[in-house]
Amino acid sequence: MSADSGDADKVRSPAPEVAYAAFVETNLKRNYRAHFADGMLSFTGFRLVSTPTFTPAFLLALTGSPTMVGVGISLLQAGAMLSPVFVAAAIDHRRRILPAALWIGLFMRLAILALALAGWLLSGSAAIFVSFAALILLGLGMGGQRVAFQTLLGKVIPIDRRGRLQGWRNFCGGVVAALLSIAAGRWLLGATPTSHDYAEIFLFTFALSSTGLLIIAMTMREPEAPTVRPRLGYRALLRDLPVHFADLRFRRFSIVVACSAIARAASPFYILHAGQVVGMDGQAIGMLALCFTGAETLFNLFWGRTGDLRGYRATFLLALLLGIVATLLLALSRDWIWTYLAFAGLGACYSGLSLSQQTMVLELGPRETLAMRLGLSSSIDGIVSSLGPGLAGLTALWCGYAPLFVVSASLFALALFPLARLGGVERPRR
Repeated sequence: MSADSGDADKVRSPAPEVAYAAFVETNLKRNYRAHFADGMLSFTGFRLVSTPTFTPAFLLALTGSPTMVGVGISLLQAGAMLSPVFVAAAIDHRRRILPAALWIGLFMRLAILALALAGWLLSGSAAIFVSFAALILLGLGMGGQRVAFQTLLGKVIPIDRRGRLQGWRNFCGGVVAALLSIAAGRWLLGATPTSHDYAEIFLFTFALSSTGLLIIAMTMREPEAPTVRPRLGYRALLRDLPVHFADLRFRRFSIVVACSAIARAASPFYILHAGQVVGMDGQAIGMLALCFTGAETLFNLFWGRTGDLRGYRATFLLALLLGIVATLLLALSRDWIWTYLAFAGLGACYSGLSLSQQTMVLELGPRETLAMRLGLSSSIDGIVSSLGPGLAGLTALWCGYAPLFVVSASLFALALFPLARLGGVERPRR
């Protein structure tokens, strides 16, 4: 813990803290509904972009090269690597962060619109260049939004209700995303989908997620934080970073995040391997997306409830074990049944990893350093994820998809060890 956060703890006065807690409780139902509505609609849209189906397939249709698919996903993750720490530095001294969060959310949605317009209006080298630029901007928005909105969640939703909120939000959003995946496979994507077809999906994603952002802008009520960290210049910020890693729990948590992130670098190649088994027509892609998002949707309820009752280390462990099994199953699959089952397992795994990582980090320190912890964990995820897909693409090119998936499963297994030794996060739950 840094000196700044310690000073903040010392100067806390009971009266402002009591008023803060009373504001949170008074506006809890309103903010719960706002987070749910925005999360459901935005989650639906972002699932259509971020699941390892439509975007890798779009890049393959655009470039014709699995290696370029890896490059495109690496650019997306590179953007997500760069923004979190700087967004955290920009908001952790603010008593209210909702206005900044809304601007960051709008930036991300405009990047999705740019990706859609590139596939819709452009072709050839121009389409590839603009799409890759849009992916970098989308990554910047994703990394920044994750920090801003999770910090906001940590302010207005009590710890014992966060898991259920996120679970139900992701469940409902996932149901809509699964239905849209079926509809997209049947009516938007033909037997040989083109980049124009995928652009229609991205355009719909922009509309859905923008509606969610508008709802949260109109309905959320955010309290002013009673204590905040002093504003740091970027040089002082960089000097302060090692202090966070001096905390053994956060250091082990960061290792877990890095290992699971590089394991997920194989995700753009799930659909390419599955295409060799079940085909790459619109109906097959839609069914694979349905298996992934459907399992992701159903398991969100399980992860949220289990995390609230048992703690998020338990859900993190279970999700990693599921990832090992599902990744190996995909590597060995030779018919459609096992391929669809593997995609369902991976969807369930990814929902558990995401919910566990985003919620567990909230419990690893005081409120004053929350934004920076989120920024650091997101940057670690982004750094590893930006390097991983390019390396994964070369591995797939030289060795094939099955060896790549074996390496991915091994990295999921490696993450189990520091997570098993990470204590102090199993708080009593109601």
